[in-house]
Amino acid sequence: MFYWRVLLALTSMKPERIVAIDGPSGSGKGTVSRGVARALGWALLDSGALYRLVALAARQAGVSLDDEARLASIASDFDVRFDLAEDGEEAIWLSGRDVTRQIRTESAGGDASQVAQLKQVRAALLQRQRRFAEGPGLVADGRDMGSIVFPAAPVKIYLTASPEERAARRHKQLKEKGVTANLAALSLEIAERDRRDMNRAVAPLVAAPDAVSIDTTGMPIEAVVERILAIVRERLLI
Repeated sequence: MFYWRVLLALTSMKPERIVAIDGPSGSGKGTVSRGVARALGWALLDSGALYRLVALAARQAGVSLDDEARLASIASDFDVRFDLAEDGEEAIWLSGRDVTRQIRTESAGGDASQVAQLKQVRAALLQRQRRFAEGPGLVADGRDMGSIVFPAAPVKIYLTASPEERAARRHKQLKEKGVTANLAALSLEIAERDRRDMNRAVAPLVAAPDAVSIDTTGMPIEAVVERILAIVRERLLI
């Protein structure tokens, strides 16, 4: 059964059972990662959600998003649970409350990008992310999965797409959720998030030297998933 869960202890899963998928906002990595994990029957780490949750928890506690020490404290011990909703989509709980919709807004993404620049926050979440590594395997979705969090992963993928397509995808996602959004404004927000993520001093968004880059512009999700699965089968002999 395909599922998400947070582990509270380090495991002994070998790094050869990890697929790291990185890329900028709108590149399709979230949907693709879920598809790859489902196909393999492996666990999934949605690392971006963790940064969104830190920011949300901070706002709920009245903590400024530039208060690095207090944010790191929140990142170290906030209560989070990943699950599947009845419709098969991801469900995310913070302190016992379903916050799935709250953390998927554009403002939550902007908050996460701001929080992710902070060295102490990233350090606090590093071991937490690595604790997701368990048998039979892990698909890790984020911006520094292959470069920082799981540098020994044998399969590293870097997804990208044209800025226009990435903005259009996000616009479509929001419309499907009943959220009104302006396409031009989305394009600007994505460009600004790219700038922050790629130029931050700590763990910037980059393709790992040994990552396979895939431009998903115009590619159906199913085709991207199958290409990654082919790489996994070749390198992991499964």
